[in-house]
Amino acid sequence: MQDRMVSLHDVSFSYDRGSSWALEGIDLNIHQGERICVIGSNGSGKSTLARIIAGFVSPDEGHVVLLGSTVFDNGTVHAEAYRHARHHIGMVFQNPDDQIVTTVTQDDVAFGPENLAVPRQEIITRVTESLEHVSMQSSAKRDPTRMSGGQQQRVAIAGALAMHPSMLVLDEPEAMLDSEGRRDVLETLDALSARGTTIVHITHSTSDLSKATRVIMLEHGRIVADGSPEELSTRQPTAAGAHDPESEQTGPASMSWTAGVTEEPVISVRDVSYRFADGDHDALHQVSFDAHRGEVIAIVGHNGSGKSTLSRMLCALAGTSQGYIDICGIRVADDGRMAKRKTLSSLRRRVGYVMQHPERQLFAETVREDVSYGPKNLGYSPADVRRRVDQALHVLGIEALAERSPFDLSGGQQRLAAIAGVIACTPDVLVMDEPTASLDSGARSRMTTLISTLSRQGVTVIMTTHSMQDARSLAKRTLMLEEGRVIAFGESASVLRQYQDRMEVRQGSAPGAQTPKEPEGHAPVLAEARPEQQRNVIRQSLMTRLDPRAKMLGTLAMMLTAFFITSPAQLALGAVMTLAVTLASRIPPLRILRSVRVFLMMFVIMGILNLFVVHSGTVLFSWGPFTLSSGGLWSAVLYSCRFAFVIILGAVVLQTTTPTQMTDAFESLLRPLRSLGMHTHEISLVMSLALRFIPILTKEASSVMDAQAARGGSIESGSPMQRMRAATAIIVPVFAGTLRHADNLGLALDARCYEGGAHRTHFRLLRMSKWDAYFAIPVLCYLFALLLI
Repeated sequence: MQDRMVSLHDVSFSYDRGSSWALEGIDLNIHQGERICVIGSNGSGKSTLARIIAGFVSPDEGHVVLLGSTVFDNGTVHAEAYRHARHHIGMVFQNPDDQIVTTVTQDDVAFGPENLAVPRQEIITRVTESLEHVSMQSSAKRDPTRMSGGQQQRVAIAGALAMHPSMLVLDEPEAMLDSEGRRDVLETLDALSARGTTIVHITHSTSDLSKATRVIMLEHGRIVADGSPEELSTRQPTAAGAHDPESEQTGPASMSWTAGVTEEPVISVRDVSYRFADGDHDALHQVSFDAHRGEVIAIVGHNGSGKSTLSRMLCALAGTSQGYIDICGIRVADDGRMAKRKTLSSLRRRVGYVMQHPERQLFAETVREDVSYGPKNLGYSPADVRRRVDQALHVLGIEALAERSPFDLSGGQQRLAAIAGVIACTPDVLVMDEPTASLDSGARSRMTTLISTLSRQGVTVIMTTHSMQDARSLAKRTLMLEEGRVIAFGESASVLRQYQDRMEVRQGSAPGAQTPKEPEGHAPVLAEARPEQQRNVIRQSLMTRLDPRAKMLGTLAMMLTAFFITSPAQLALGAVMTLAVTLASRIPPLRILRSVRVFLMMFVIMGILNLFVVHSGTVLFSWGPFTLSSGGLWSAVLYSCRFAFVIILGAVVLQTTTPTQMTDAFESLLRPLRSLGMHTHEISLVMSLALRFIPILTKEASSVMDAQAARGGSIESGSPMQRMRAATAIIVPVFAGTLRHADNLGLALDARCYEGGAHRTHFRLLRMSKWDAYFAIPVLCYLFALLLI
């Protein structure tokens, strides 16, 4: 008999204190070396079961044994046993954005082994191997928070693999991956299974079941089937991904659509390029295509090829850098100029948008309120709004979820709710980013039926997808993107053959990864030599080469002494030094100014106020109560420049130092305080997570604003007062999102076995070099010169 890894007896779990049960009466044993697939419809309890198996949540009732230790027994939680079990269990969550804890890929992968006190040389080996397994070795130095969803999922998987778990639990790890990424994941699971690693794989894909030793099927929180893939296919013919004939009966035939009848292109995209504000290459480059009324067009490409960016541009949520986009006769963007508010208001009545991450598109208290948001903004009567909402919920088979909070739903249910909110607006053009990802077989069938029905009724559908089956069966034409460029556009079967051929070439010719340099200091790691990948590597400069401790202390000294500048000579010296630091960073000056423009405007306003408050010196101008003097003019210039120096130096530090580097430097500088009982590592980690949270909250707020704007919300096209009220209205959903992310981040720390600074090892070493001397000497000379002047 194999050793038991997991034993659950009569386990039940509730999210609402027993009013309903996500899991009820679960009895389950998992043995060492088994490869188990868990399947079931959306909301059946799969993710909840995965978290209990991985030891990240305890049930309300029952008995749980993990790795031979009782962790939960009829209401009693054994914390130490849970802690020990988590050291040997890896977990990959459904949403990778919440699992990433640092802002450098290789540092994030190393975080778990560091917490397990793995020796540093072994950590370096594990990081390299884990990134190779998911084909992300060329992105070792990139910021994972700026990657596509599929790329983030690869990083999250690598982070779990680097911990060398005895059991690996994966919650739909392939949902946002392209075909190459899915192949990499499955090959990695094959290798782990061959080594004896126990694998629990939550999935909706029937192709994943073939190599499983067992398949467990959940429905309504209960296990309804448990056996080999062959046994399950015999006993459950409609299990997991199998066609659901009832779904064919559901379609939006009763909904009223107002698509035009013109044979002219409904969508016209011409020579469109797009570059992110902080990027140094085009995310999209000279993209052109047309789409006609009732046509379904699929957009395919590898993760990071620009599919989601193009989707946002079609919905006027991002402008072009060059080129133009026309939709339904409306000029959406033209050579960097966005449409005006009145034009956008008209566009929102014609175009619907379903985001890649549906949880970011939902913001109301209940599913019904969220679905009704668009029709209300479009001015429909209360009765018509109710009819549209009921129809949309019925079309997608989620009537039972109408009064539930959208944030309590599974990922697949959230996607259905988000789509319902869009189709309730009956748009002429529907843009869908991965519409079938994370959906069970029944929901997937309803979705494909919905898209086909909308097409017959004249709705133009643009869908990005990693599913070749969806593209082949639904889309008349397919657009293939690679590195932001159109590689092919035409009849779907032909383009998909080209896509498959290119994928096979990539698979056969992908170069082996080189072992990265040891992460002493901060030189970028170049794992491969592909030009399109090297564009993403951090550019070398003196400021990026510096040890973060030297950089932070040196710039902090310059920032503090800026407030002691009182003479024109000192001001000139400060300006020269600030300019020198900026040039040494090799960051384009306009990028720095864009990043701090709000603060600079505030300081300019403060300086102007000084013009009329300070009256010393010679009077230069007088008009009524306002007097302008030479002293006031000098005071305005002095205060504005002081603050400008401080803000620009701070921006240079932030743009040349990752939060991980800042955390390491902060911990090192505080280390002497350990003798006083200060938990320096915990303080540093809190600072790192705070810095990590800033982009998360920014993205959360932007997503809610985009969701409101895409459904005709006044935050974009209303009057100033309406826009102000709409901006205030996002506070509650963003706050709720903050709590949700904080909870998930806590689970991520548990998954990576973080238990404080004690007994941790370090992947990255801080060492001073000659570059730090090159920086320190002019800084000391500058400080000495200020004193002399």
